[in-house]
Amino acid sequence: LLKINIMKIRTLEIEVLGEKLLLCNQKVMFWEAQSMLILSDMHIGKSAHFRKNGIAIPNSVLKNDLNKLDQMISYFGAEQLLINGDILHAGDNIDVDFFCEWKKGIPTDFHLIKGNHDRISKELEAKLCLTSIQEELKAGPFCFVHEFDSQYTDFQITGHIHPGIEIRNKIKNLRLPCFAVTEKQILLPAFSEFTGLDTRNLPSRATFFPLTPNEIFEM
Repeated sequence: LLKINIMKIRTLEIEVLGEKLLLCNQKVMFWEAQSMLILSDMHIGKSAHFRKNGIAIPNSVLKNDLNKLDQMISYFGAEQLLINGDILHAGDNIDVDFFCEWKKGIPTDFHLIKGNHDRISKELEAKLCLTSIQEELKAGPFCFVHEFDSQYTDFQITGHIHPGIEIRNKIKNLRLPCFAVTEKQILLPAFSEFTGLDTRNLPSRATFFPLTPNEIFEM
């Protein structure tokens, strides 16, 4: 059973190509017109992969991620969940078993855009029991794809980079996960708590929306 930890949920509304989107401090985005909760880079199985290789990562990592996801689905009343790449980290392992068992109790449709870590065999695809698995998805004015492709003319919603922004003050430097929004792209933060931050390879001329457990704000 998942232990429910009550989170502070804060949202900030933006409008892109006539569509209203809610950016949330819990590393998800909600597209109300489609009743779709959108996130990227869950990396399920990463902690189990590290434990298998002798690195003591607690198994609470995945439980915390799923607890958060459960609350996000409920809070937004999402009928669809879109994972924009890297649902997995290293193929099949005990964490994937835990996710699949948890997912049985979730009535929401689960859609996956394949990421670079999503090496999914036919057996694993059947086990995950996702509503759909695609390389990309075009919906409304958006193209959902894991990695940004400059050859596309569509507005892209992407993940992959695990974006973060550094905020400097006199006491210490803070590195926070963020959304990055440009004229061509929304770059999603990595959903899992067990991921690093890339503060260098960010899109240019972007508006950044840093996240804390209690807040989201614009820079």
